[in-house]
Amino acid sequence: MSFPKLQSSSPSHPLALLGWDEDWAAAFAPYAEQGLLPGRVVRVDRGQCDVVTPHGTLRADTAFVVPRDPMRIVCTGDWVALDRDGDPLFVRTLLPRRTAFVRSASSQRSEGQVLATNVDHVVICVSLAVDLDLGRLERFLALAMSSTAGAALLGDGARAPEHEARPLVLLTKADLVPDAATLSHLVQDVEGIAPGVQVLPVSSTTGEGVDVFRAVVADGTSVLLGISGAGKSTLANTLLGQEVMDVQEARGVDGKGRHTTTTRNLLVLPGGGILIDTPGLRGVGLWDAEAGVGQVFSEIEELAGECRFHDCAHETEPGCAVLAAVADGVLHARRLDSYRKLLRENHRIAAKTDARLRSETLREWKRRSAEGRAGMQAKRGHLR
Repeated sequence: MSFPKLQSSSPSHPLALLGWDEDWAAAFAPYAEQGLLPGRVVRVDRGQCDVVTPHGTLRADTAFVVPRDPMRIVCTGDWVALDRDGDPLFVRTLLPRRTAFVRSASSQRSEGQVLATNVDHVVICVSLAVDLDLGRLERFLALAMSSTAGAALLGDGARAPEHEARPLVLLTKADLVPDAATLSHLVQDVEGIAPGVQVLPVSSTTGEGVDVFRAVVADGTSVLLGISGAGKSTLANTLLGQEVMDVQEARGVDGKGRHTTTTRNLLVLPGGGILIDTPGLRGVGLWDAEAGVGQVFSEIEELAGECRFHDCAHETEPGCAVLAAVADGVLHARRLDSYRKLLRENHRIAAKTDARLRSETLREWKRRSAEGRAGMQAKRGHLR
């Protein structure tokens, strides 16, 4: 893996190609007074990271950055302050993150795992070599739309300027779709579950959609997300114009690939912009994604405002506008099932990590139990 070599003659600041701007300079100012060096993390590997600085790419140790807190572990995309000299060099602190894509960690503990930080575009890659999994895509979208809120949890308690990571859905391997009509229907299916999100079919083989995608990612930092075999690394190579990322063929049976990308790598694109390529994700657990779920299922949230009861669960309640929409064929039952599932999962994760919410959940459970007992007693009294 090669890293960008920044020219000292690059405009305004030697880190400008990596996204350095006036806001980052202001955030770094206190550390500049301490004699520390600014840089952006381009790869993390077992307690060490590669950081591009005005003096080139340096290898640094991350031991000083609260390694026991998974939400503050150094991540690809971070801006950091590190030593100017020493052996080894150390990252001393992270600058407050503008955005962060966070999922629930793949463990029994309730922890978040930060996959990429300070991104402007969350690019969700979905392969058209296999049947669309709309439920998985809704999950990715909910996390992508929650990436701004996640940033508030990070850094040293300071808040970065308001920033928003915009999601984009790429339907990769479009050349494998037999005809234009079928491709159009697939795009419409995805647009139906991704309100306000651009959906773009692309093919690294034929070049379809690549120029449009290149224009999108030329502005800011983009992270490529998706399962193995979605074509992320192939697409990265296409944008880079060279074989930088290793690529292996996906299996013909199910379209799945092997994890050819094993680390998250930050790459400077020749046409402008920065790309973070990630390993294929086997699981995408929700993390603090209630706001994102609400955005992805905005039509259900809007219908819920018309329900008879303000706390309607959209299950058996009378006067439920959501259930009425399902019965009338306006809302697909699969969509409502997915909405319920993601909300339950997000609430379960939140309940494990938030003592206040655990207490509220217990009180609510006790209240409903008491109401149930009172109802049964009243019913028995009436029957006498």
